[in-house]
Amino acid sequence: MRLHKNLVLAVIKILDGVFNQDFYADKTIEKVLKLDKRWGSRDRAFIAETSYEIVRWKRLYLEIADVKKPFQYKNLWRVFSVWAVLKGINLPNWTEFQETPKRRIKGKFDELSKIRKFRESVPDWIDKLACEEIGEKKWEKEISELNKMAEVVLRTNTLKTNSSELQKILLNEEISTETIIGYPDALKLKKRVNLFKKESFQKGLYEIQDASSQLVAPFLKIEPGMRICDICAGAGGKTLHLSALSKNKGQILAMDIYKHKLIQLKKRAKRNSAFNIETKLIENNKSIKRLKGKIDRLLIDAPCSGLGVLKRNPDSKWKLQPDFLNKIKDTQLKILKQYSKLIKENGKIVYATCSILPSENEHQINSFLKSEEGQDFKLEEEKKISPLTSGFDGFYMARLSLK
Repeated sequence: MRLHKNLVLAVIKILDGVFNQDFYADKTIEKVLKLDKRWGSRDRAFIAETSYEIVRWKRLYLEIADVKKPFQYKNLWRVFSVWAVLKGINLPNWTEFQETPKRRIKGKFDELSKIRKFRESVPDWIDKLACEEIGEKKWEKEISELNKMAEVVLRTNTLKTNSSELQKILLNEEISTETIIGYPDALKLKKRVNLFKKESFQKGLYEIQDASSQLVAPFLKIEPGMRICDICAGAGGKTLHLSALSKNKGQILAMDIYKHKLIQLKKRAKRNSAFNIETKLIENNKSIKRLKGKIDRLLIDAPCSGLGVLKRNPDSKWKLQPDFLNKIKDTQLKILKQYSKLIKENGKIVYATCSILPSENEHQINSFLKSEEGQDFKLEEEKKISPLTSGFDGFYMARLSLK
C-alpha cells in the first residue's frame, strides 16, 4: 500500500476530533469526507476504515506510541505511524515519519499483546466488570469478536419488495449480496459500498440494519391491525420493521424524548412508504396516562451501555463511564415499570438492549417481575445473542405477557 499525504492528513484530522475533542467517530468521519469531492470510493474507504481501526485500538496504539492526552499534532502522527508499521506499510520519506522506531513498535506490540486490556484495547473498568458479569473466559472471546469490523447488513423493506427481488435489483447496481440463514429479510454485502446514493436506497427498498437487530421486531409477535407502541423509537430502525411486519395496518406509535430523532424517523417512514407510523415526543407523563391499558404490543428498546455493538461503534468504549452505566440501569427499570401500564389484556412487552451484560438484561427483567408494577406479568421467552456465536451484534430480548 502506498500512502497519500492528503488522505493521511484527513485521518489525522479525524483523530484530533475524536481523541482531543471527544467528537463521535461516525459524525467526524462523515464531516471530513465532505471536505474534498475529488476523493474516490477507495480514498474514502481508506480514510474511514483507517480512522475506525485506530479508534478501535486506541489504548494499544497510545501505549506503543507512548503518548497521552492532550495529543499534539506530532503525537497523532506517532499514533498513525504505529498503525502503519503494524500493518506492514512502508513509510514514505516524510518529515513526520523521520524518527519512527519500527523495531521498538513491533517489540512493544509483542509485549503488550500478552495483556488482555492492551491486546483487546479496552478500559480497565469495562474489562473488570465484564469478567465479573459474564466470566473471564467468555469475555475474552466476546471482546475479541467485538473488535472485528462490522459487516454491512440490509433489511429488505417488505412493504415494497422481497429479498430475492432486492438481490437482483442490487446486482443491477453492481452491489453483490448474500442471504443469511435464519434472517429472512436480511442481505449481507460482499463488499462495502456507499449505499446512500443508490436509487434502490432512495426508493426505500431497504434499510441498513444489523442482523441481530432484525430479530427484535418479529420477537414482539405482532399481527396486522394491532396498536403498537415503540417508546424508545429513536430514528426508527425497529419502528420501520414493525410497520413492514404489520403490513401498514393498525397503528404504530413511535415515541422518544429527542425531537430530532423523530424528525429523522418521519423522513425514513416516508421513503419506506410506512404510513401507519405516528410520532410523538415524550415531554411528560401525560402520554402514559392517556394510553394506559390501550396498547396491544409494547417495544422497549431500552437505552443501554451499547457493549454489544462495539463492532460498529468502537469509540463508545472510550466514552462510556461507570456513573453513566449505573444511571442507565436505573432508567431501564424505571421505563419498564412506567410503560408496562400501557399494556391491555392479552398484550405483550418486549424489552431489548444491545448489551451483553446480565445486569442490563435478565437482572432487570427479574427485578421488574418482582416489583409491584411487574407482578401481573410473566416471562414468555428470552433470547441472548452472542457476538461470538452469531458474528453480529450482541443483543438481549425478553417477551413478557400479562398473566
